[in-house]
Amino acid sequence: MFQKDGFNVRLLPAAFSEKELLDEIENIHVLGIRSKTNVTSAVLEKAKRLLTIGCFCIGTNQVDLVGAEKKGIPVFNAPYSNTRSVAELVISEIIMLARRVPDHIRNTHSGIWNKISKIVLRFEVKRLESWVMVILEVRFQYLQKRWE
Repeated sequence: MFQKDGFNVRLLPAAFSEKELLDEIENIHVLGIRSKTNVTSAVLEKAKRLLTIGCFCIGTNQVDLVGAEKKGIPVFNAPYSNTRSVAELVISEIIMLARRVPDHIRNTHSGIWNKISKIVLRFEVKRLESWVMVILEVRFQYLQKRWE
């Protein structure tokens, strides 16, 4: 999208050290960082064209906010950008554990194909405002030893 409008966009595989950032910052207009990149006062001093800094992580503590404010560079972040992904991961892990997927994987790798399910699991997913609450109810069809 930005490239169509003439912007040079680079996605780097790892965080820049301060030295690497100092070598590159002079011609950067928009800087997007994750939590390992530190934007120090030295970096900001050398940033001649920097318009804004986006912190795509929880906070903005890795940016010299006072220095950015002095230069008129707005700093923004997206603190809840991963919330949905984490919630989806937690729910999928709950389902995976409830269905005993690790046990079935271990058995399959050992050459055992167990088609008998001794535990019935019922899931109720209820939406409560913006949070998803998962209620698990485990019912035992048969008395059995607690699985390992």
